[in-house]
Amino acid sequence: MKTKSMLACSVLALSVNLSFGQTAKQKEDIKAIQSMCGCYEVQFNFTETFEYPKDTTTYKPSKTKHETALEWIELVENTPNKLVLQHLLITGDKEEDIVKHWRQDWLYENTDLLTFDKELTWKYKKLTPTAVKGQWTQKVYQVDDSPRYEGTASWATVDGITSWKNVTDAPLPRREHTIRNDYNVLKRRNIHEITPKGWIHEQDNDKLIRTEGGSDVLLAQEKGMDIYTKVQDEKCQLAQKYWAKNKGLWEKVRNEWAKVYGKNKDLTLEKKVNKKSLFSVLFDLKPDATQEEVSKIITAFVKS
Repeated sequence: MKTKSMLACSVLALSVNLSFGQTAKQKEDIKAIQSMCGCYEVQFNFTETFEYPKDTTTYKPSKTKHETALEWIELVENTPNKLVLQHLLITGDKEEDIVKHWRQDWLYENTDLLTFDKELTWKYKKLTPTAVKGQWTQKVYQVDDSPRYEGTASWATVDGITSWKNVTDAPLPRREHTIRNDYNVLKRRNIHEITPKGWIHEQDNDKLIRTEGGSDVLLAQEKGMDIYTKVQDEKCQLAQKYWAKNKGLWEKVRNEWAKVYGKNKDLTLEKKVNKKSLFSVLFDLKPDATQEEVSKIITAFVKS
């Protein structure tokens, strides 16, 4: 029969082992996220797979998309509980050809989510610590660091494949928001898979029509496959130089948005202010713009 001291030692040993296991797992997760940084040749592939319109005679599906690009992914913040990855798109051979692209933040065991509702409104959702134990939230932002979509799930390695999978609602993607107005929510099934040559962002998306108080109506479905192939960092030097010059400005922008997100409440944004979109106003700022200038701009676009 075990004595009380033996039982206590067994419990202590078990808790130490569990703690070590969790720490080791978290380190492996961080390694996977960090591996998405660097210089990549990217293939963007999207195609509609199934369509469910009421009127099939007038429905126009989106054209199949096959595009390639060179992209630099900068590790902006790197801590045990938060990693910030900034994507920079290289469209030419001049600094003016660098596009500050989307951004993804990874937060460990995060309990605060802004879930997309429709149009320009996100709903605040509080999760329990138990629900997100061992999980990572991916928070994805627009080019102006305003919200896009967020979701939480666990990184897992199964049969030698390391991946993260989540389903969440999102606004229309930039490739469609200027050409489609027949749906207003994209339910995204995102899979991020680490590969020997880089990583893959796979998507199986539902195009939904959402109305106030009504049930979602499925209009169409699409498949996405963005393939990131690692190349030498030297190929992305132009983007690295751009970021060195402009990172101070975008840190101010992130800081201002952090104040908005930190309120942990529903968020609605204005589409335009003085006939201008938020991204166009922010992109016009000089690298030495002040925090006050940035604050004034973002505050004008926050409706509630």
